[in-house]
Amino acid sequence: MSDTYFEFGTSADRWDRAQMFFEAKEYMTAARILEGLVEEAPEQVSPRLLLARAYYHSARLGRAETELRAVLERDPVEHYARLMLGRTLERQGRSAEATGHLRMAAAFSGDFDADRTGL
Repeated sequence: MSDTYFEFGTSADRWDRAQMFFEAKEYMTAARILEGLVEEAPEQVSPRLLLARAYYHSARLGRAETELRAVLERDPVEHYARLMLGRTLERQGRSAEATGHLRMAAAFSGDFDADRTGL
């Protein structure tokens, strides 16, 4: 993969750029930038969570699942990652496995009676 202009700059510059591409629904480009950020700082949850979202929205569900599990390994009560993992598993036809994650997401967010919301 050749380097392009959006893969250069400080981590903060690339983070801002990745968010811009994500907001513009350019998920593949956002993922490309975020992959580098995650590689540089694997302990940080925010870039990994946005990378998982980019993968989810570009239908790369296996990669989204991997990143979401890594987020939850670092922060087990991250309710949005739980919700996304549940939705990712549902999209993969793994509803039984998704149910537990969706229930935990609701419990962690304090929204016990909530109808599941979109990503």
